[in-house]
Amino acid sequence: MWVWDDEIVVSFTQCTHQADAGFHARTPELPAYPLQSRSLDGGRTWQTMPTPAPSPGQRGFSADEHMIPDLRVATAIELGREPLPRPCPGGIDFAHPDFALMCARTGLGTGTQAWFYTSYDRAHTWQGPYALPRFGQPGIEARTDCLVNSSSDCMLFLTASRDNGDEGAGVFLARTTDAGATFKFVAWVARSPENYLLMPSSVRVDATTLVTAIRCNAIRDRFEADSSWIDLYQSTDNGATWRYLNRPVSKAGAVGNPPALLKLRDGRLCLTYGYRAAPFGIRARVSEDGGATWGSVIHLRDDGGCSDLGYPRTIQRRDGTIVTTYYFNEQPATERYIATTLWWV
Repeated sequence: MWVWDDEIVVSFTQCTHQADAGFHARTPELPAYPLQSRSLDGGRTWQTMPTPAPSPGQRGFSADEHMIPDLRVATAIELGREPLPRPCPGGIDFAHPDFALMCARTGLGTGTQAWFYTSYDRAHTWQGPYALPRFGQPGIEARTDCLVNSSSDCMLFLTASRDNGDEGAGVFLARTTDAGATFKFVAWVARSPENYLLMPSSVRVDATTLVTAIRCNAIRDRFEADSSWIDLYQSTDNGATWRYLNRPVSKAGAVGNPPALLKLRDGRLCLTYGYRAAPFGIRARVSEDGGATWGSVIHLRDDGGCSDLGYPRTIQRRDGTIVTTYYFNEQPATERYIATTLWWV
């Protein structure tokens, strides 16, 4: 999700609904399509279109786990279907006023390939795909989480796969200081042989302090029944080293939900997430001290129809309004939709 004044763009994936398909009620025998919605009035109204980002074989990306092998972008890459992810030539201006960066991937687990796109016209067009290195990991499960430091300097927070074929081995920081020509591994934020650590969301608190929220799940035989939470990690040396800070969400419901961490205009930190236990919904917490402590849980919605919801993205408008987008439904067997909540704190 990206914002420029009152213009907002949010990217998501569309599948075909199948009510009896299990936890994710989609049809894997039909393709997944990348879409994006644009609002010109701060999130009150939206227009949706296919995401204008070239992908291998023009397949949907970041959703291979929801499609049969013949439909996956990984299969298109194996077959050499253009445009293939290639090294970035550099020259990226990360500080351009209309800039956006979007990460993408094949599936999840060992062998996952990752790449990224750039835009200089507020996501009307995208350049790429630019391949991300493997950083010595079994796979890279890229999800857009970046911090821009200057026109040539950008940090990416990425999830590494496990060498046993599974996902979520841990979260690490990579960085380019040469305008995208190269990306280098900087440090592990957190990793665990016992739990899934994945889907980070990061903010810069001050010149040397970074904070990252991470989705965490216990590894068990039944993923849907796992305990889940959100942990916070902090670096006070600009990402060189990291330490565990606290657990702002001790329960996120079945399977867990990724955090959306935002630094508000007044300096407070805002954390939003989907709550996948009854009452199903979207929740938030706010910290006034850089994440050291957190206020009471804010219930944005408690009317969800099932646990398959959430994955929020959150931005703040110039007037202070907070805009949170997520996927949702109100009845257990009905199709999910993308929704927006405008709120203040």
